[in-house]
Amino acid sequence: MNNELLSCLLQASRILYMNPKATTWLLLITNLPGQNQTLRMRVWRALKAGGAGLLRDGVYILPQSNASQKTFEEQALEIRAGAGIAHILSLQSDSIAQQDAFLGLFDRTAEYRELNARLDALRKRMAKMNELEARRGLTAVARDLASTIGTDFFPGKPQGQVQSALADAETALNARFSPNEPHAAHRNIPSLDAKKYHQRTWATRQHLWIDRVCSAWLIRRFIDRQAKFVWLKRIQDKPKRAIGFDFDGATFTHIDSKVTFEVLLASFGLESDPALTRLGALVHYLDVGGIPVPEAAGFAAIVSGTRTLQPDDDALLKQVSPVLDSLYESYASLENDAPKS
Repeated sequence: MNNELLSCLLQASRILYMNPKATTWLLLITNLPGQNQTLRMRVWRALKAGGAGLLRDGVYILPQSNASQKTFEEQALEIRAGAGIAHILSLQSDSIAQQDAFLGLFDRTAEYRELNARLDALRKRMAKMNELEARRGLTAVARDLASTIGTDFFPGKPQGQVQSALADAETALNARFSPNEPHAAHRNIPSLDAKKYHQRTWATRQHLWIDRVCSAWLIRRFIDRQAKFVWLKRIQDKPKRAIGFDFDGATFTHIDSKVTFEVLLASFGLESDPALTRLGALVHYLDVGGIPVPEAAGFAAIVSGTRTLQPDDDALLKQVSPVLDSLYESYASLENDAPKS
């Protein structure tokens, strides 16, 4: 072990016991072979993606957690496999000043400021953009925001502000490209028997977007497998015996805080399916905002692109349904693999 690395280890060990009530941190102390630039770059990129702070060359810090431990252990294995040296230490800051210095390494304010500026610019350009361009731009910001949130270990007001700005931009985009969204009704949601809704005709507004296409998929897969759909240019054209959904005055529409997809789940006793509930959270976020869902931006981009390629709503539903099938199966697998209490 060289003298420089030994000095770092001794200093970290002294700090460890100086203030037992302070926040606990993890240090990764590394010494990589100088000639292996490929390994050096790979490790640096992985640690940056994991949100690690750089104390000095070869010394990285993260707030202690299982995820942080895993990040450092994975890179320590890489380094040792490449004939380097790596040590992971747990320590506590020895003063308020040192604690503030450590916290400063994880201040994401600049990243949130840049994301907010991108959202402002996108909203200013939106009037001149087509739907696919606008949704691609919004998806890119949402993806980068999710990445920043993933390494924001000490979230504050900036995170919430950008999340709100993103939701506002999504609302503005939907208002332009998917107008006439229903207003929330205020009434109880009755429990219904799906057997009484078999082989029916269902009607909603044409040019499907998230809540409508997902609700149509839900109806055909879980409620009425022989469902026929009518896509309405005008709500007044709804066939008399058709069951309306996702428009003002429809049988199934937004009720209080629930979007149409969630109302259908509640109406037909499908909320007990955890995978459908997770899908409901995705639809809710994309339709009216709220708690972000990691895969939401990607799903919205898929639906947007499909809607551009398939202006016919029957074809759109046919193309999007396998995506929803896959999401449902993925969610179901996650639930099945989750530890049982």
